[in-house]
Amino acid sequence: MTEIKKKDKNVVYFDLKIAADNIKKAENEVYKKNKAYFQIPGFRKGKAPKAMIENIYGKGVFFEDALNELLPDLYEEAVKELDLDVIDQPHVDIEDYELGEDVLVNIHVEVMPEVELLKYKGLEIEEVSEEVSEELIDAEIENQRQMNARQVNIDNRPVEEGDLVNIDYEGKLDGVAFEGGTAQDQDLEIGSGTFIPGFEEKVIGHEIGETFDIDVTFPEEYHAEDLKGQDVVFTVTINEISVKELPEVDDEFIKDISEFDTVEEYKADLREKKEEEARENAKTTRQARVLDALADQVQAEIPEIMIQRSIDQQEQNYEMTFQGQGFSLDAYLQMLGIDKAKFREDLREGAENQVKQELGLEAIMKAENFQVTDEDIEADAREMAKKYFPNDDEEKNEELVKQILAGDMERLRKDLERRKAIDLILEEALEVPAKKEAEGQEEEEDQE
Repeated sequence: MTEIKKKDKNVVYFDLKIAADNIKKAENEVYKKNKAYFQIPGFRKGKAPKAMIENIYGKGVFFEDALNELLPDLYEEAVKELDLDVIDQPHVDIEDYELGEDVLVNIHVEVMPEVELLKYKGLEIEEVSEEVSEELIDAEIENQRQMNARQVNIDNRPVEEGDLVNIDYEGKLDGVAFEGGTAQDQDLEIGSGTFIPGFEEKVIGHEIGETFDIDVTFPEEYHAEDLKGQDVVFTVTINEISVKELPEVDDEFIKDISEFDTVEEYKADLREKKEEEARENAKTTRQARVLDALADQVQAEIPEIMIQRSIDQQEQNYEMTFQGQGFSLDAYLQMLGIDKAKFREDLREGAENQVKQELGLEAIMKAENFQVTDEDIEADAREMAKKYFPNDDEEKNEELVKQILAGDMERLRKDLERRKAIDLILEEALEVPAKKEAEGQEEEEDQE
């Protein structure tokens, strides 16, 4: 019977005693597996007796491999027997031993921390609005106007604010052209703020065909080290000037951009979609807020390994995001002048909060003892399939359901339990009005 010798914070210490007879049997098995690798004079390769190999290479030649054969299963049995929820690889230390005798193995391993959850029902979160304003609807329609605008060339006046100009330019630092400072047929919307500060304003007032110089200074925080804060001169030629001509919002415009016949029908459909979107966004926001509130209720001494793993996961997420945009996380950090260690340290607070959320959910699952059956898991899999194939494609739905249920059922069960825990704290949460900044300032003044 295995017993815990000591527990220090989240580290559990225990011993495994391995009987000499079991070691001897394991050594014989190791010998059978490896005898072909030994070449002993007077014997064909792989035919040398075990005793002969031990005489030449030492009595303990098979001992270490024998322990490696025995320890994993013995360790797993001990973890199960002691009901340990381990979170890291064990540290193993073998006490002094005599060949042919029992061996005592000292083990210590980090386990899940003990969690005190102050409360999880009635958590207060800042209220979330689901309102869809008329301004939002109008902004969406304005966006459609901008997307369907025509470009009308202008040739009878100089450049004005809001114009779209096509230009050639060449930038020079101390009379020498610099990398990235030259372009042909470059489109630029005046007032967009996409060029260096001061550049766009100095294009205003010039006409088609005119070539002129612009003096500007690169910002101190510019990404190129050799250009930070530098005074440069751009030689600019204006090729074209054009303006956006926006369509009128009438029934004809609506027919062109949608399947509806009138502005009123289009607005009604747009509002319905925006309200559904607002409900989904509000649900996501509420969930994030209630999980943050739950983390505040968790009291636990969090092992460093859990925080580091959470940081690793966040770093991987960033890496995947940047890869999808065609560059690496390392390139992004280099551009910002941030090293990896500083980047990871900046992730630490969020990682610790994430770990606390998960520990809180685990505590709720244990307290509530949710009963999730195989039928529940199958029903959940069917709901998931409908989201992927919403058009009632029964064949595809069934295939996806089979793929889901062919996975790790315990993982699926745990995932469903976790979502039940989230649903519970969401249902029990209390939404309270946001504290106004002015009220907060008044409270501070009263305290003073």
